[in-house]
Amino acid sequence: MIENYIPILVFIILGLGLGVGLELAGFILGKNKPDDAKNAPFECGFDAFEDARMKFDVRFYLVAILFIIFDLEIAFLFPWAVVFDELGWFGVISMAVFLGLLVVGFIYEWKKGALEWE
Repeated sequence: MIENYIPILVFIILGLGLGVGLELAGFILGKNKPDDAKNAPFECGFDAFEDARMKFDVRFYLVAILFIIFDLEIAFLFPWAVVFDELGWFGVISMAVFLGLLVVGFIYEWKKGALEWE
């Protein structure tokens, strides 16, 4: 019984060993030449210029919503397409409603101007 789990144990040990070994090799053999540019805090490619509590433009959030819309669409379209023949008209109508809701979200973002950058 236990011999059935030996390949899994070998795979886990090999994966952990490879991951930890490569990380240690990079840490030990890698060059470490810190300078002001490498140690500077960054997130957007430029230095922070205001307080962290400043207001953000709503377009950043709208672009994030747009990404979620298309990400969900693709995540639900693949399984639906695989079993399309078995679903019948119920599957077609339910996917039409789902895609309709996504189109409403896309139109909302379009009207808010999230797709236009200055």
